[in-house]
Amino acid sequence: MLRIYNTLTRKQEALRPIEPGHIRIYVCGMTVYDYCHLGHARVLVAFDVVVRYLRSLGYRVTYVRNITDIDDKIIARANENGEDFRELTRRFTEFMHEDCRALGTLPPDIEPKATQYIDRIIEMVERLVEKGIAYQGSNGDVYYDVSAFPDYGNLSHRRLEDMRSGARVEVDEAKDDPLDFVLWKSAKPGEPSWDSPWGSGRPGWHIECSAMSTACLGEHFDIHGGGMDLQFPHHENEIAQSEGATGCKFVNVWMHNGFVRIDDEKMSKSLGNFFTTRSVLERYPAEAVRCLMLLSHYRSPLNYSTEQLDRATAALTRLYTALRGIEDRDIEDRDVENRKDIDDASMPRKAPDADIASWKERFHEAMDDDFNTPQALSVLFELAREINRLKEAQPSVARAYGRTLRGLAETLGLLGADPESWLRGDCPDIDEAEIAELIDQRAAARARKDFAEADRLRERIESAGFSIEDGAQKTTWRRARQGVD
Repeated sequence: MLRIYNTLTRKQEALRPIEPGHIRIYVCGMTVYDYCHLGHARVLVAFDVVVRYLRSLGYRVTYVRNITDIDDKIIARANENGEDFRELTRRFTEFMHEDCRALGTLPPDIEPKATQYIDRIIEMVERLVEKGIAYQGSNGDVYYDVSAFPDYGNLSHRRLEDMRSGARVEVDEAKDDPLDFVLWKSAKPGEPSWDSPWGSGRPGWHIECSAMSTACLGEHFDIHGGGMDLQFPHHENEIAQSEGATGCKFVNVWMHNGFVRIDDEKMSKSLGNFFTTRSVLERYPAEAVRCLMLLSHYRSPLNYSTEQLDRATAALTRLYTALRGIEDRDIEDRDVENRKDIDDASMPRKAPDADIASWKERFHEAMDDDFNTPQALSVLFELAREINRLKEAQPSVARAYGRTLRGLAETLGLLGADPESWLRGDCPDIDEAEIAELIDQRAAARARKDFAEADRLRERIESAGFSIEDGAQKTTWRRARQGVD
């Protein structure tokens, strides 16, 4: 049974859907005023794997990932650029979608935007005011009264008294308590605004997600996810305002992925180690970046460095190398040729079903342990080694194992490319016919035992940035990637 670490309870819990067979999940998405960075990429990939795996188990999944298209940062950037905030958010939403497609993440079933749910937001704030849980301050803003929610702090495991003693009292004295947070902001000159019972204004950031998630998934749903930095105050505030408004439990399981670190330091613009997703994708294959994300458990810190990306590229290349050649149409003929003088009983033509089931079982055991992708990948690497061992002697078995490898990897969003295309890479500056001709010349030199010429031709191929591999049937080539050869 799938068990997930619940940030709220600080322990793994068996997944028990509210509605049998149906999982409803909400993930806090991007605030679209700039390019996605590696932290965003990790959120996208981590929860894409969660959704893929749940669906592979047979669940019907409703996946909601929002877009924040109105907040302080968006307004500030639009004003800085001298453009309408709608144009700014439209542009960066498309950039975000480009990054998502590059990383191979599936689109959410619903992608709500905050500005589409203003009526819902106002309705939720009205309910909180009517219940006496929210109030309008002297500055016109509407605030949530944290003292009215006894469970405040349970998600982040903080005591209200400790938070209050460490909080700075705001100068304007508009709040009753320094921990109270804004639900609706009164309009300021030059800012977008909407009419409301409290005057013209716009929503606070926290209430946007409560309104969108409950509108799309209902007042009580299964999983809420996001980056670890959102635990407090964003998700803490979501719980307070949602449960305050509805009177029922908001979410069963809270999932948070770990931070991204750059060369063992926290990623930060001030440290000059801040990377956008697209800047990384200009230098490395997108699938290698995705693989890097999965080589660490989603809750653990992810250390980004060129060395780590080289290792991820090498790891992915090992998997593609195992698949290379085993999907050839002539594989059955080669299998028969190999068996001419071999007793059929000693070398089965098909992979035993029990063996394939065993590989799948080990993979699922890893994933059922709170989506343990590093352990799941280790199973795939073992399977790849077994495929390489069987390629020549038992190609039919190797091919069956290859189908298993592809199927399991698809759950992680990996190995979707043609092995030859991956291994050869983009070669705009090389003529494939030229490489093939050099390989043929080398084969001829080896056949006449002119090993000096064969070595010279190998060196010429490798100096052009390619590796060659001699197999029993033929010699193959691939582009030498960093960290691989």
